[in-house]
Amino acid sequence: MASLWMQFRSAIGRLRGIAAFWWKAFSQRSIDLTLRTHAGLVTRIVESPGRSLCEGDLEQLVSQLRIVAGKTLPAGSLTYGIFSGEREKLSRAVVTLICEETSGRPVAFNALSVLPVELDGEAIEVTHLGLVMVDPDVQGQGLSWVLYGLTTLVLFMRGGLRPKWISSVTQVPAVCGMASETFSDVFPSPRTGARQSFAHLQLARGIMRQHRSVFGVGEEAGFDEARFVITDAYTGGSDALKKSFDLAPKHRDEQTNAFCARELDYARGDDLLQIGRIDLAAARRYLFSEVPSGSLPALLATSAVLALQRLALPAAHWMDDTRAFGVLRPRPRSGR
Repeated sequence: MASLWMQFRSAIGRLRGIAAFWWKAFSQRSIDLTLRTHAGLVTRIVESPGRSLCEGDLEQLVSQLRIVAGKTLPAGSLTYGIFSGEREKLSRAVVTLICEETSGRPVAFNALSVLPVELDGEAIEVTHLGLVMVDPDVQGQGLSWVLYGLTTLVLFMRGGLRPKWISSVTQVPAVCGMASETFSDVFPSPRTGARQSFAHLQLARGIMRQHRSVFGVGEEAGFDEARFVITDAYTGGSDALKKSFDLAPKHRDEQTNAFCARELDYARGDDLLQIGRIDLAAARRYLFSEVPSGSLPALLATSAVLALQRLALPAAHWMDDTRAFGVLRPRPRSGR
């Protein structure tokens, strides 16, 4: 009986922690959240650290990212984007950092970037999936569902479930396949039916024209607009990430591996620029195919609360004519 009570208390504690995480995600102007996602590991999501963190905290965060990168690459080999430590570049970033709970040692991170571009003459933002790195000592511990999807889900839910465009630059078949399976309307993709729309082309042109430095691609790199392939991509500070096809992590679907081998010249150093969307269908796929079953009930419950908060509360505020709501003013009371 005592054991069952302890398990019950532990489960309630986890639910409360996750609920608090989602509540903060929607109540804070700039996200800075911490969540225990694995046994012994803590995940922190920081939005726009270049704007929200003081100098000391920002230096510490960049140092933690460099520690993880240093476990897989030569020291100082990455100098672009978030590794530069420049506030302007870090102001556009959303960093997901996983650390050991007891020691605080960083073991993995994902660095998203928010890219302002134009679509049909209007300014929009594309969420660039960015760089993912995992300390070899903790690989295989099921971190991918956090690193590749949790932050985009948080941003999607906070945006009121409105579809958001995403982009990814990679030569790794495993990452190409993950993006194709998780997100909607992805191009290029090994999946049957993938097609390039005019919206894809507009976004790709805007990203390549304005944001090459975000993913370490030099101005001399070419871009094949028919296939969305960046040719000779590793010339803008990302040289250390260039891999041969044999060394690039493979996807479980051989069709994806064959697609990358056919489309990319690994000796030259090509990359795919994939563009897609996160929408309700993508969120559902992520929750039911990527999130571990033990974490799924809590994420579903808190996602439901989050959706109600984001969608139902504005409607309630709108119908309340006794208090101000944005540009709306309270109804004057009679007798005044």
